[in-house]
Amino acid sequence: MSTRRIYIVDDDYAVRTSLEYLLSLIVDSRITCFESGDAFLEVAPTLDPGCLLLDLHMPGTPGLQVLAAIGDAPSRFVPIVLTGEGDVSVAVQAMKLGAADFIEKPCDHLKLIAALEAAFSHQAASRAAAQRKEQAITMLEQLSPRERDVLMGLIDGQSNKVIAHDLDISPRTVEIYRAKLMEKLGVRSLSEALRIAFSAGLVPMD
Repeated sequence: MSTRRIYIVDDDYAVRTSLEYLLSLIVDSRITCFESGDAFLEVAPTLDPGCLLLDLHMPGTPGLQVLAAIGDAPSRFVPIVLTGEGDVSVAVQAMKLGAADFIEKPCDHLKLIAALEAAFSHQAASRAAAQRKEQAITMLEQLSPRERDVLMGLIDGQSNKVIAHDLDISPRTVEIYRAKLMEKLGVRSLSEALRIAFSAGLVPMD
């Protein structure tokens, strides 16, 4: 199991040290603390992917602005916000900005650890999906423009005859392009080729 990174961003020293001690008991974890959102954001681009425990109310850049700032890197940081009692409406705003969960202070230790485990699982799934998409895009880049046209026709559920008519080529030529694109993609069935196209985001999945 690889090291799981946990970043604690809270201006309260007592909270930081308490959380750091608690979370140090998690196997294969490495914890880094920041006393402000500004301190975290300053080095965020250099940090390894991990889970972010983020206080909402801090001097300087508050938690909501930190979430907005890292919104373009959801696969790098999975945020769990720490809120005071009565901050539910603010926590809802935080979740709209990408927070995976929110925990009220004082933190319930079991709930916090469960939220962290869920966040790490979500991050692993997101990373795997991103890798599949990258691989699929790379595979599709091997196709010629005409092979890609044929693939789009197949995605639309068109027959070889209809694709041939739309592209002003013969059905036999469509068959050749179809065979070539499947060879380049390393697949034996149309369903496998379509799966690659969907993974690459070539067409949205319902």
